[in-house]
Amino acid sequence: MAVVKEAFGKTKDGTGVTKFTITNKNGMSVSLLDYGAIVQAICVPKKNGGADDIALGFDDVAGYEVNSCYFGAFVGRHANRIGGARFDLNGTEYELQKNDNGCNNLHGGDPGYHKLMYRGDTAGESAVYFERVSPDMEQGFPGALEVKVTYTLTDENELVIEYFARSDADTIYNPTNHTYFNLLGHDGGDITHHKVKINADAVTESSKELIPNGKFIKVEGTPFDFREEKAIYLDIEADNEQLKNAGGYDHNFCLMKEPREYGYAGSFSEETTGRRVDIYTDLPGMQFYSGNFIEKENGKDGAVYTKRTGMCFETQFFPNAVNIPEFTSCYLPKGEAFNSKTVYKFSW
Repeated sequence: MAVVKEAFGKTKDGTGVTKFTITNKNGMSVSLLDYGAIVQAICVPKKNGGADDIALGFDDVAGYEVNSCYFGAFVGRHANRIGGARFDLNGTEYELQKNDNGCNNLHGGDPGYHKLMYRGDTAGESAVYFERVSPDMEQGFPGALEVKVTYTLTDENELVIEYFARSDADTIYNPTNHTYFNLLGHDGGDITHHKVKINADAVTESSKELIPNGKFIKVEGTPFDFREEKAIYLDIEADNEQLKNAGGYDHNFCLMKEPREYGYAGSFSEETTGRRVDIYTDLPGMQFYSGNFIEKENGKDGAVYTKRTGMCFETQFFPNAVNIPEFTSCYLPKGEAFNSKTVYKFSW
């Protein structure tokens, strides 16, 4: 096990960016950037030798400075959507950037956590951490927030993502990772023949703007039933209002476990490569996003990413939970430590 550090270029303001690559005994590696705490590459061996990078992304810093699709992104202060781009906390209303449909907030707003520099360093031979302080009222959220995310690659082929935060004032915190996967390789094209299993018996019902309204839809008998593994293409074009609103899957699945209990969230696999990823988390929800809004992105190694060439499995508190009391709260009291863990376990 080893971590290699190398220069990855400079930002437009001249700041040097470092890439950290962790490699385990099985030949699997994960590359990470101190710009945005980005997952830049996940290289997984092939059965007959060699390896494929299965994470969509860019070859240079300039690509990540735009990165409108959030490839590999560490997302905060609040992942996913907040209806009306506002919330109340302790009797005070906070207004956020309306960066989604002109009226809602998506992934916290500007500056996005995926477009900021972090202090990065190794933590032993198998882990890298990134940290910074998010100032009070950055993106419109209260409290100066100590933020840390640690990535560990184990010899069991697990990518472990651990989140830590502490605020000097009451606030909210809902981090996630926005890596786009394609088990055929980042340049492997359409992902709809991948098979997916999600340990959820309901999804949160959403408006046309994809804002949860506090209601739940049981997955049984719907295109959202992934309790048994099935190929994405089977139902993604079904005559279903929720699917049509999102142009495919872009929905929060309510995991069948206690809200902060660590447990199995789901899995995805690809038959021709034999690759499989099992997902575990202590968060209550997981957004399955089938890459419906990728228009045309010039990615790594000359690849061109388009609609449904990558997919995300974003563990999270439910979207818009700050405005729906019935949802598990992402409220973080002053001085209290936030800790969370999500694991992606790879096999091939």
